[in-house]
Amino acid sequence: MGDTQDWTAAPGAAERARSVLAAAWSCAVTADGVREEYVGAHTVTDDGRVRLSVPDDSGLFAAALCAPRQEPSALLEFADVAPVPVRNRVRARLWLSGWFAPSGDALLFRPTRVVLRQSSGPVVIDLDDFTAARPDPLAGAEAHLLTHLADAHPDAVERLTRLVRPESLHAATRVVPLAVDRHGLTLRIERSRAHGDVRLPFHAPADDVTQLTERMHVLLAQASAAACPRALQRQRADGDG
Repeated sequence: MGDTQDWTAAPGAAERARSVLAAAWSCAVTADGVREEYVGAHTVTDDGRVRLSVPDDSGLFAAALCAPRQEPSALLEFADVAPVPVRNRVRARLWLSGWFAPSGDALLFRPTRVVLRQSSGPVVIDLDDFTAARPDPLAGAEAHLLTHLADAHPDAVERLTRLVRPESLHAATRVVPLAVDRHGLTLRIERSRAHGDVRLPFHAPADDVTQLTERMHVLLAQASAAACPRALQRQRADGDG
């Protein structure tokens, strides 16, 4: 990657895992040797259990009834996909292993092991931490916020690059918003054959969209007061030529 911007004020692994779980629209389930994909079929309880609605003829019901009580019998996989098109669009993967139990007309999944894999590598999350954590308050709105920023305000994204260290912008061909959470905004810096990510921390956490708007205005004000990166100045000059 090669980028040197400091990563500060980022969500912890348990919070990140709960955010992936809260925002995911689909999941893959492997149980009893069978893998099935479900879209829009799950909800999440406050303590991180997954309620899954499956067809009556799904083999998962049989797997849930026949599996030894409270022994890991299934694996759920969730992908965190960047809403803005970029290289390596999957930002993280979350695996939950555990067991299903019938719950009315659905199945309730209780995780016994939680693994989150990000670009920095996989981490096993303590179950107590996972249960106690809450999703980032912006997780549900992140996709809309990022696509709106990228599509409607490319000038603002370019201005924010003034807060990025010049060496991180070397040979950059495109900069797009990759992620946002209550602690900061992450930009993806694409090059012809590589890419890197740079995080711009907020001066204080944003607990809702109104606070996020204020935090973004502060970043943009800081960027307006900064000099335009030489790397982008050269890119514009070359493009004008």
